[in-house]
Formats: sequence, C-alpha cells, structure tokens
Amino acid sequence: MYDWGLKNRLSRVIKSDGKTVMLAVDHGYFLGPTTGLEDAEKTIKPLLPYADALMPTRGIVRTSVSPISETPIVLRVSGGNSILDEDLSNEGLTVSMEDAVRLNAAAVALSIYVGSQNQKETLLNLTKLIDEGHRYGMPVLAVTAVGKNMVRDARYLALSCRIAAELGAHFVKTYYCDGFEKLVKTCPVPLVMAGGKKLPEYEALELTHNAMIMGAAGVDMGRNIFQSEAPVAMIQAVRAIVHDNATPKKAYELYLSLKKSKKTGKQAKVKGITASAAELSRH
Repeated sequence: MYDWGLKNRLSRVIKSDGKTVMLAVDHGYFLGPTTGLEDAEKTIKPLLPYADALMPTRGIVRTSVSPISETPIVLRVSGGNSILDEDLSNEGLTVSMEDAVRLNAAAVALSIYVGSQNQKETLLNLTKLIDEGHRYGMPVLAVTAVGKNMVRDARYLALSCRIAAELGAHFVKTYYCDGFEKLVKTCPVPLVMAGGKKLPEYEALELTHNAMIMGAAGVDMGRNIFQSEAPVAMIQAVRAIVHDNATPKKAYELYLSLKKSKKTGKQAKVKGITASAAELSRH
C-alpha cells in the first residue's frame, strides 16, 4: 500500500474523477528553445488555471512559474542528452529527490527507453527513483520515450508500459496508437496519453477523445496546446473532453467560441534559435 503522503500527492495530479489534464512544458531539457516556449513564463501563466498539473524542469519552475500557483508540479528529473545526440536514450537522473521535495513537487517524471542501447540504464534509473519516491512519499511518472528506431505500435508500447508498471511506476505516460485499449487493459496503473507532435486543433481533440473512451486517465499535452492559435481556448476544449465527456465536435465548437471571444495570440518563433520541425519529430 502507498503511504498517505504519496497518495495525497498523486490525488493532486489525478483528480477525484480519476482524470487529469497535464500541461507538458519540459521540452527544453533536450530541445532548447522550443516554438511557443521561447518565453516560458509568458506561455505558462495564462494556461496554469486550466491545467490539473504542470510538467516542467526545475529550472523553469524556479524562473517561470509563480510560487503562489496552486497547480501541482510533475517535475522532469531525467536528462543529460540533447537533440545533437544520435542516441536520445543516453539519459540519467538530473535532480535529487531532496530538490524535488524542496520544490514541493507533486510527482517526478523520467523517461525510459525500452529496446534502446541504454535500456538497462534508464530502467534502473526508474527503479532507483521509485525506491526514493517511496522513501519520500513521491509518486513517479514513467514516460515511455521512443527512440528514432522504435515503432509506436501497440506491441512495443504495451511492452514499455507494462515493464514500467512492473518496476513500480505509479502512473505512465505513453503515446496513442492503434489498439490503445490493449495498453490500458494490460497496464495496472493509470495511463496518461502524450500529446505528441502538433496537429490541427480538431485532430488533437479527436485524439484526446479516442484515448479517453479507451480508458486513458487523461492527457499530458504540450505542443498541441501551447503551439495552438489560441492556447487558452485549446486547453479548455481538452478539459471539456477529459473531465466533461464532451465530443470532439462540441469541444471544437467551444474552442472556436473561446478563440473568437478572446484573442490569444501565440508567440512568434525566434528564427534560427527554436528547434526545427525535423528535430521536434524525433521526440
């Protein structure tokens, strides 16, 4: 059984209805400046009231998130690679559990790379983090990262999710795929769907709806929210699907209505600095 503190922290991320809308803003830990996150504070601030949890790095927490925010933090604690690396699986733990507690994190997150050259190291990183998580009452989110040679199909993702759960992860973030319901059925802990690459708004809402009706506990979206033409409207549309069981059509109508009523312009790309589309496609 989980201790009270761990269960309390996890309940802040996954709400009483068993669902969550997480906002991923940790892309810079290996991509550097990312379109929409050039000024992280400006991007994050208007979205925080609508996010059930925020997933940043500790540097962004300290520089770009108001300390009076009540939105729980799922802290990225793995890294050591960059888009310049041929093998993105070459990661280690970058944040101590003491610092995660110092930052009042509600959970910590790291990537695992099943089937990669560094599979063993990333899985052992996970087990070490889980051991420390139980010592401190801190939930651990395992992110089933996909290297460039891995296929995002049900067989591979089910393998990765189940291994993460078997090693003790308290919840898992993974990609949507054909047969997603098999991932949910064979993973004994909550599954949160990764938003992945930027899609047209209606397609992103359809993706969210499909994942939810197949049993996902929620989403952890980044680019499909903060790179939207109207990020604040988009996160509210995603919430309508996750928490209110809205159809993609109804959610899209809400998005268009909110977009029209209040213009929320996205930030301009900093030419020559932000990660390119080819670099983003590797994540």
